[in-house]
Amino acid sequence: MRTAKRALLPNQRRILEEFGENLRCARLRRDLSSTQVAERAGISRGTLVKIERGDENVALGFYFRVLTVLSLEKDLSAVARDDALGRKLQDAKLPLRGRASVKEQE
Repeated sequence: MRTAKRALLPNQRRILEEFGENLRCARLRRDLSSTQVAERAGISRGTLVKIERGDENVALGFYFRVLTVLSLEKDLSAVARDDALGRKLQDAKLPLRGRASVKEQE
């Protein structure tokens, strides 16, 4: 039984489209053609076009290959590095320590 595919929300779609556009701009700044990047990434030019449009149906691994060709793969490791919301949620679950007794402080 196949599960129904959920469409991205409009704001999620915009983020992915912006990511694709950023990749396109990075490619153009490096003066690389779409054919060159596609060949170096081991993907078709059509897949690269989809990536640069922010297509949600392209596997993350293909996005990563393009990042690698553009020497931007380390940018991916920065994702969620400083997760302020996650840290706040984690801290909220930590048990509160009781105050140390006077005897323990001496």
